[in-house]
Parts: sequence; C-alpha cells; structure tokens
Amino acid sequence: MIQPAERLSLVTEYYFSRKLKEVARLNAEGKNIISLAIGSPDMPPSERTIETLCREARKPDGHGYQPTVGTPELRQAMAAFYKRWYDVTLDPATEIQPLIGSKEGILHVTLALVNPGDRVLVPNPGYPTYTSLPRLLGAKIINYDLTEATEWQPDFEQLEKLVTAPSSDGPFKMIWVNYPNMPTGAPARMETFERLVSFARRHGIVVVHDNPYSFILAKERPLSILQIAGAKDVCIEFNSMSKSHNMPGWRVGVLATNAEFIKWILKVKTNIDSGTFRAMQLAAAEALTNNEAEWHYHANVETYAERRAVAEEIMSSLGCSFDPQQTGMFLWGRIPERYGNAEELTEKVLHEARVFITPGFIFGSNGERYIRISLCAKKEKMEEALQRIREMLASGK
Repeated sequence: MIQPAERLSLVTEYYFSRKLKEVARLNAEGKNIISLAIGSPDMPPSERTIETLCREARKPDGHGYQPTVGTPELRQAMAAFYKRWYDVTLDPATEIQPLIGSKEGILHVTLALVNPGDRVLVPNPGYPTYTSLPRLLGAKIINYDLTEATEWQPDFEQLEKLVTAPSSDGPFKMIWVNYPNMPTGAPARMETFERLVSFARRHGIVVVHDNPYSFILAKERPLSILQIAGAKDVCIEFNSMSKSHNMPGWRVGVLATNAEFIKWILKVKTNIDSGTFRAMQLAAAEALTNNEAEWHYHANVETYAERRAVAEEIMSSLGCSFDPQQTGMFLWGRIPERYGNAEELTEKVLHEARVFITPGFIFGSNGERYIRISLCAKKEKMEEALQRIREMLASGK
C-alpha cells in the first residue's frame, strides 16, 4: 500500500477548508448561510489598478516567465509605500522581496532560517499557519501566551524564561508576531516592537512580524516594526495587498528586511517558483503608488467602521464581552459562561440562525472561550445576520 509522508500526521486540514464544505452543503439545501467567518475583503481594488492589469495583460510580450525577485517597478513601489506610510527607508534592489502571498513567505522564511529540530516561538492564539508550516518542516513549536490580562501583548517575562530554560532541544531561531493582531484585534504598540527588537538582539532570534492589518480601522499613522532603530538587523516584516488594497485573490505580498536575509530567502524562493505574472506585478505597483492609495486608506477606515458597529451589536446580542479598542478586520469576543466552549456557540448560530462565525479554538488553546466575527461582508448582510441571531435568541432555542 502506498502511504503519505509521515509529516502529514503532524497537521490537519485547515479548519476553513473543512468547514466551508459544510457551509456549501447547507447552502445547497437552501439554507442561505451568511458568512462572517473569513477575512477576505469583499470590495474591489481601485479602478486604475484593474485598468493597469487589463492593459498590460493585452500586451503580447508580457506573458513569459518573470524574475523571481520581482519587477523593478514593483520593488520600487513597495519601497516607496514603506517610506510614504511608515517612514521606513528600504533599498528596493536589496531589502524588498515581493511574495505570492504571506503563506508562501512563511514557508520560504522557515526553510531559509530554521533547521529540523530548531525551536520556533509561536503566539497562542495566533494564525494557524505559523504552527503548521514550521511543523511540516521539522521545527519544534514552542507557544508563548497572549491573554486578555496582558491586553494580548507578549509576556516578556515568559519569553525570557522560555528561551533561557535548560533544554536538549535545538536552538531558538525565530519568533512569530502579528500586530495589529489577528485574531484578537490588539493594536500595534511601539513599546512592544522596541522590546521585541531588544529580545531578538540579546538572544540571537529573528523576529518575523506579519503586518497585513495596519490600514484597517487605522485612525492614526500605521506602524511597522522596522521603524525601530536596528530592527532591520534582526527582523523580517511581511505585508500584504490582500487587506489594504482589496486584493486577496491576486496573491501579492512583500517581505522587507536586510539584504543578507533577502539573499537567503531568495535562494529558497528561486527553487520553488518562477515569478508572478508581469501584468499583475505592474498593476500592484500602480495600486501602491497612485493617489487612489488615499482612497483605499479612507475606505478601510470608514467602511470597516460602519461594519464594526454592527459586529459589536452581534457580539452584545450573543452576550459576549469585547474590547472596543480593537483594530483590524475582525472583532474578537469572550463567550458567556453558560456555553461549554466557543464551538458550542458557533454551531448553534450556524445551524439555528444560519450565520457562520469563527470559534476561537482554531487559533490555539487561549482562544477556546472566544469567537471572531469578520467585517468582510456588506453592512446590509451583517444587519441581516444580526436580525437572524436576535430571532434565534427570541425563540428561546
């Protein structure tokens, strides 16, 4: 009998991959499920972005393989974007690497920096791919806690104990962080970034900061860990056009760090992919540099603020508590004590109110008593979901 690789026993199918099959079945039965689960923006990118894609795609000489390092236009646009919005100076030739999405970046960075048996610090709760991909590559996952008590910021006393405790395991190579945080909505803080850079320097650990949510509901200037002096020496930052520019299906991301790290990562990347379609790269460059970037910024604040107000009503109706200072594309709330766990509540809402929301356990054990509501649905749909939930609660089921 042919058997799969043993590494597959280390992971399970991604929760949303499994659950969306069930939602599709319910929809086929006529249930008309409203999804408030996944963070896939439902708005289009700017008109000029789409026009650039179409124009460039019609050119007969633009369909060949592209350089894995990305086109000069895209690299320059990404560097200019960092300077404009974060006031971070990056050399577009050596300190920028376009990505086919951040998941790809997680794979490439881990392959470039982590040996089998090395240890990787991963937040609990946190994005599941921070755990699954390093685990598939043979890394040892060590969770560090994010909790309500620390406002979902790292507990640096715990981090110090984790990395200094005697162990026969491999060295600590990397720590994953993500602010504004997903799933908790905890905002980015310069103090946290400063402490992370200091921690990394003292222990020889690379900080990988995943930063796709800094433009969502951002009333103040967005933050980057690379704003901290010396951060580039020990930090890698991912950013993405999926959330900020409504381009999740385009798969355009960016990795920013020092030139040496870029060389290592590029050695991996050139053996895995052959670059992104040229028209898509040029359209992404247009999105990053034209004046409509201002439109994206304001739409990301105003549109998501309207939706956030409805999400807060949904949370309150379900008896969940939440921090109103959260930011980002989701709302994170603690479930009432009468429910045994978050999935008990989300399954009830799915099957009785026909609304799909996310149980927090999929992000780690510290999320077991939390749910997450996505803001990636039209305000009218969210209001309909609110009404359905209120009707469910009124029926006393």
